[in-house]
Amino acid sequence: MTTLAPPPTSSPSSGHRAAPPADGGFVARGRRLFTGPAEDPRWTRPALWAILLAATALYAWNITSISGNSFYNAAVYSGTKSWKAFFFGALDSGSFITVDKPPFALWVMGLSARVFGFGTWQLALPMVAVGTGSVALLHRMVKRDFGPVAATVAALALALTPITVAINRDTNPDPILVFLMLLGAAGLFKAVRTGRLMPLVWSAVAIGFAFNTKMMQAYVVLPAFFLVHLWAARGSLGRRIRHLAVATVALVVSSAWWMVVVDLIPASSRPYIGGSTDNTVWDLVIGYNGFGRIFGAGSSVGSAGNGASFGGSAGVHRLFNEIMGGQISWLIPFATIALIAGLILRGRAPRTDARRAALMLWGGWFVLHYLTFALAEGTFHPYYVTAMAPGIAALAGAGGVTLYRAFREGSAAMGAPPARAESKAWGRGWVLPAAVAASAAWAIVLLQRVSGSGTLYTVAEVVVGVAGTVAVLGLLAGRFTRRDRLIGFAALAAVVALLAGPAAYSVSAATSATNGTNPTAGPSTGGGMGGMGGGPGGASGSSRTSGTGGQSMGEPPSGGGSAPSGSGTRPSGQMGGGGTQVSSAMITYLKKHQDGATWLLAVATDQTASSIILESGQPVISMGGWSGSDNAMTLAKLKSLVKSGKLHYIIVSSDGGQGTNAEIATWVEAHGTAVKSSAYSSGSSSTTSSSTSTASSTGGLYRLDASDVG
Repeated sequence: MTTLAPPPTSSPSSGHRAAPPADGGFVARGRRLFTGPAEDPRWTRPALWAILLAATALYAWNITSISGNSFYNAAVYSGTKSWKAFFFGALDSGSFITVDKPPFALWVMGLSARVFGFGTWQLALPMVAVGTGSVALLHRMVKRDFGPVAATVAALALALTPITVAINRDTNPDPILVFLMLLGAAGLFKAVRTGRLMPLVWSAVAIGFAFNTKMMQAYVVLPAFFLVHLWAARGSLGRRIRHLAVATVALVVSSAWWMVVVDLIPASSRPYIGGSTDNTVWDLVIGYNGFGRIFGAGSSVGSAGNGASFGGSAGVHRLFNEIMGGQISWLIPFATIALIAGLILRGRAPRTDARRAALMLWGGWFVLHYLTFALAEGTFHPYYVTAMAPGIAALAGAGGVTLYRAFREGSAAMGAPPARAESKAWGRGWVLPAAVAASAAWAIVLLQRVSGSGTLYTVAEVVVGVAGTVAVLGLLAGRFTRRDRLIGFAALAAVVALLAGPAAYSVSAATSATNGTNPTAGPSTGGGMGGMGGGPGGASGSSRTSGTGGQSMGEPPSGGGSAPSGSGTRPSGQMGGGGTQVSSAMITYLKKHQDGATWLLAVATDQTASSIILESGQPVISMGGWSGSDNAMTLAKLKSLVKSGKLHYIIVSSDGGQGTNAEIATWVEAHGTAVKSSAYSSGSSSTTSSSTSTASSTGGLYRLDASDVG
């Protein structure tokens, strides 16, 4: 097996710049920042800046209208009002219950909100920054091993991944997760190249911070990280094992410190851990955010996921179905072929070969995420798969250039002696055209699914068809005629063919209103759970739909900066109260009669609580967490809060399995004072409304005072 030669060295006619004088001055360093190293082709750094500018434009387009996920927005807002809520990631500033994720992403957004004030762009800004940073980081890593062409293709592919554009325009934690995982990969690559310990330790720390962003999902890449270092790092086997052992300790410490601190604090002195069954972070790690996501309701460990899938049924085909296909699958055929062929081509390279190590890492990143997301039977949202986008993009760039070089060698071998031509040309001459044809054909299938959805997709389909045909025919013609320029032109056409479809979806994601709780890109192509699929620019269905449609953030009256507002405003200013509508008039009434209580109101679920927090700017208790099934509120705890004057009002509801605990509801209805709607509004719009939810046969707003207890 012939190994691939490195790129040609610089020459006056090669398109590279002559090395500038080594003055090391500030001006020279500033110039290199914008023009790149002297050994790079002249176009490399301008192309990178153009991609980063395009990525930033896609992620930040009309940034002041990005509403985000009201669930996380409420937690960020609460963190700006209380450092205790900030540390724990509490939903409310009174710190009654946390969100069901660790707080690192909330910290990042919270610091931005504390510096710039709470508002739309202040929360979106960190997500745009880390999204663009991920593109730059991937470019740097791919360029080091495969050159500027591969890096440019990889960066462009990541920037234009539709689901990545959609989630980078949201306030879910996934963009920060991806950036931290890429930082971990950068440290790993440095450790592999140098054989040094500290880069591996910093890699582990980055993954530890990723764990504190989204828990077990951060660990999906770890098998690939361990394998690549154990196989390809410099040094003896014993040295590599020792380094991995030290890095594992760093990983455990950086992952577990927040969990250990929180679980050591007495439960009476901290919020309830939302999503857990026993009020511990450990249960949340192994249950709801761990095995529960994989095995769904059948999980016997910790709190199981409820099996709510908004990306279609679990199975190896899931990422190609009508919901997921347009979000992530465009380059999967090309990436798969490139990975297999690339590993074969590097088969006889030395153990420490950097390119093979890179293919192993990016291939493992892609395959591990694919299997995890495709087969997961627990709660699954389409935007989760943004975590696999760097692997696909890197394989598209690195694998594509590897296939291109192999194709060029095979083309050149066509003029060699017969025996050598047969061994070199036929084994690799067909792989690149086949990979391009497979992905272009799949892109046309995806675009056919949305035919009639708009001119943008029709144009994209035509571009894919024309460019794909030109690419495949040009490669084949260039192979037999041995015309390098024709092959180069065909390769450029291949890039256009493979990225035209994702680009159309990405533009749609950037210019259309998205669902803050379940963002997707492109037009609706099918339904997930309960037949709910994407609407224009975003899925309409979500297991996390706030009382305001998952879009409107409300307007905290005391928040610093401009308060955000979304396009999905609630009808008549109302929020679902789990059977009782919570109107602006009711909130005004509650604030007027709060009487020094810590919490404005207690409601059944996080969805309702987050909406009211953002509307009122006051802490609101979510008694049952996200689904209403958390044991956060007990009757004894409720009596204690009422007796101490920390809570006066509660909405009792029974709404679709997310109602108030039956024991609590019975006691409140027996001892509390029902508040009639006429007390806070004379209009029917402030009472029940079929547009959001239907009033339950029992329940409503109740007032409780210390005299009602005991």
